[in-house]
Amino acid sequence: MILPSRPEAHCKTFAIGLGELLVSRNCRMVLVCYGLGSCIGVAAYDTVAKVGGMAHVVLPDSSLGQSGDSGAKFADTGIPRLIQEMCSLGAVQSRIVVKLAGGAQMLAVAALAGKLDIGRRNVEAVQTALSKLGTRVVSTDIGGNYGRTMQLLLPEGKVVVSSIGLGENEL
Repeated sequence: MILPSRPEAHCKTFAIGLGELLVSRNCRMVLVCYGLGSCIGVAAYDTVAKVGGMAHVVLPDSSLGQSGDSGAKFADTGIPRLIQEMCSLGAVQSRIVVKLAGGAQMLAVAALAGKLDIGRRNVEAVQTALSKLGTRVVSTDIGGNYGRTMQLLLPEGKVVVSSIGLGENEL
């Protein structure tokens, strides 16, 4: 989804749900992914065009889904769409920088952890999709076994990640 650029009196927060993405040039906006466990929050920003976007990637590969799945549910389809929508608002692909959060190992069952480590697989798939586009990842807060919330503050492109018991961290 693309939001138009229109100034507002106060910053407004937009939650990016599972498998969703949003891009904007709105300088009074905060994009946020709540409850990132094995999912990946992808915050992308072009500092010159002041275009930002965020995707909430759920699974690594679209072959795991059904036809008709759209948005940012899968890394291999959602990442290119995020970059494309940012460029449609004036971003230049070579200037876009990305920050990642999430990709945790949320399953505590040791016998199943290797097979079901969706977090690790998501991280790898997101990084591969970004690499194919020539888009650089400049900072990450990934892995571990705890959830996170990620915020992208426009227009400066500031990214803040918070975790219960660990506080806030600016990427």
